[in-house]
Amino acid sequence: MPALKAARPTLLRPWREAVWRDQDYWAWLLLILGVLLVIRLLALFFAETDLFFDEAQYWSWSRDLAFGYFSKPPLIAWLIRSATEICGDAEWCVRAPSPILYTVTSILVFLAARALYGDRIGFWSAVVFATLPAATFSSLLISTDVPLVLFWTLAFYGWIKLIETLEMRFALLIGVSLGLGLLAKYAAVYFLLCVAIDAWSDARARDALRGGRGVVVLTIALAFLAPNLLWNASHGFATFSHTAENAGWKGFPFRLDDGLEFLGSQFAVFGPILFAVLIVVAWRAARRGCEQPECRLLAFSVPVILLLILQALLSRALANWAAVAYPAATILVTAELLRHWPRLFRVSLWLHLGAALVITIAPLFAKRLTALTGPEWNPYARVVGWHDLAAATERLAAAQGAKSVLTDNREVTAELLYYLRDTTLPITIWFRAQTPRNHFEMTRPFTEAAPEPVLYVTLIQTKTSVLKRFDTSQPIGKQQFPTDAVPVREARFYLLKGYEGDNAD
Repeated sequence: MPALKAARPTLLRPWREAVWRDQDYWAWLLLILGVLLVIRLLALFFAETDLFFDEAQYWSWSRDLAFGYFSKPPLIAWLIRSATEICGDAEWCVRAPSPILYTVTSILVFLAARALYGDRIGFWSAVVFATLPAATFSSLLISTDVPLVLFWTLAFYGWIKLIETLEMRFALLIGVSLGLGLLAKYAAVYFLLCVAIDAWSDARARDALRGGRGVVVLTIALAFLAPNLLWNASHGFATFSHTAENAGWKGFPFRLDDGLEFLGSQFAVFGPILFAVLIVVAWRAARRGCEQPECRLLAFSVPVILLLILQALLSRALANWAAVAYPAATILVTAELLRHWPRLFRVSLWLHLGAALVITIAPLFAKRLTALTGPEWNPYARVVGWHDLAAATERLAAAQGAKSVLTDNREVTAELLYYLRDTTLPITIWFRAQTPRNHFEMTRPFTEAAPEPVLYVTLIQTKTSVLKRFDTSQPIGKQQFPTDAVPVREARFYLLKGYEGDNAD
């Protein structure tokens, strides 16, 4: 019996301690990430969810490649277009870049952590990052955060190596990564703030910016962003105006409830144990100071979170807006837990694996969840029923002889453009404001040139002002969606004729 007890820790040590040869870390990491990637791709393929309207909007952008779009820089559209050219326009293919890019990002986390702490912490940092609740959820949809976090992490790795070697090639790497990150989402500019904070506290970081290296980084990043800047200049700086409006700063007093809500959401994004440990480490550093590489990791995580807490206090901040803080935070917290609280590390990892299992499997039962819980409790209520809505629209348009389709909001427009992608019917949106409020109002507003009769599709349950602008507006039906589960929305359909004209009162 004593011999058996002595042998047990040895048998478990490879997974409990993970002390292997360098090639073993690579082999195990690639195996784990490969298995995760296959599982996530299969989950996408078999999911019952329709595209979220933001996803559908990004797909519509990908049909008309440009250097900019109303609300976002262009990289998300280019990414979707690349994927759909390979595997088609099905929902799983539109979303497929996400798990693939998260796999690459996890490898970059490994490289960055290895450069700071060695192979063991690098390995576990990558595993932790790949299984974060936010990473699992985000890998099952397509969003601008996915390429943003990838190129942020690549730039952070370049920054670590630039400080270590002072080689110009890493300045080039940072510049390219930052430029591509800005083309994904303007939040990549936070990287410059983090670099400034790091350089302020560390002489080696300041040296890394000298010798023209800092100028090279900024020059390359601006060169990548320049086409988007020119696009904005020719479109009234639409993306910048939308971004400023989205920030929605309203001054004082602070919105304390929104600030606390955002802070609380980060426990779900990063994981409750990991975020609590991050707070402890940051508080300890604020009181007692810190040493490298802890200071550097704090500089590339905590300022972003604090900035967005301030944003939430002034207006609002969505939970995902702090996504770029978590590659560095993952390395920091993983190192802290493995060195001081290994049991807590294992608890956190198992907790995240359990959450990942639920998050990955749940979309396969999205419609049945609605039937079980009702739409108000179903987290997937916003991504079911759109395919049914589009099918009903197409069916009624054919039955009524409609020559075009009119909507009155961005969500319906995006979903119809995606799910009626093979139709020849023009799809337009009602727009009578002074300036466009979304990409569709800018690119496909309804005008008197639209062929009649017009099929008007709306989710508004009362008569709208749109109906008053036509000589006749005939109700032709209403339908609840989805049709094979508990409905989460109801659409009304009207056949419109005799538009009064764009200059009518």
